[in-house]
Amino acid sequence: MPLKSKRPRIVPLEPPFDAETGAVLDELGPPLQLFRVWARRPDLARGVASWGRYYFSRQSALSVRQRELVIDRTTALCGAGYEWGVHVAAFAGKAGFDAEQVRSLAGGSPADDCWGPGDRAVLTAVDELHATSDLSDEAWADLVAAAGEDGALDLLLVCGWYHAISFTVRALRLPLEPGTSCPD
Repeated sequence: MPLKSKRPRIVPLEPPFDAETGAVLDELGPPLQLFRVWARRPDLARGVASWGRYYFSRQSALSVRQRELVIDRTTALCGAGYEWGVHVAAFAGKAGFDAEQVRSLAGGSPADDCWGPGDRAVLTAVDELHATSDLSDEAWADLVAAAGEDGALDLLLVCGWYHAISFTVRALRLPLEPGTSCPD
């Protein structure tokens, strides 16, 4: 997932921040480069923060592991090394991923030996959505068995959201955050 340019197309805001920008960044979380780009438009940033609080809160029907399978696989398939690196650094441990699973998320297959049936169902759904914008009846049934109907709905939305995030970070040409890495 090499970056096309080392220079971002929209330069993230730098401190010191005015009061409104500071408040928006507080809502978004750590002042990552992507958040500092969104903060240039506070209403956009507030909308993103609002959506994220719902889908990544305890209200999501996906477990942390399932959510990170969706996000890491989606960003890898989209070649969004910036976002992949942020999520692997922040959540791989919390999701219980080992080194082999992280490698598989970056460039392997749902059929890799490191995945059990539930993880495989989630990854297969992500791969099918990425390739076809749809799910086969078999992939849907396996996903519902692994995550339930509410989890399947959340997966569809999270996968779509991280396609949008992937498009954004790639087109912005954001360099990696400190302490993160990009899969080869």
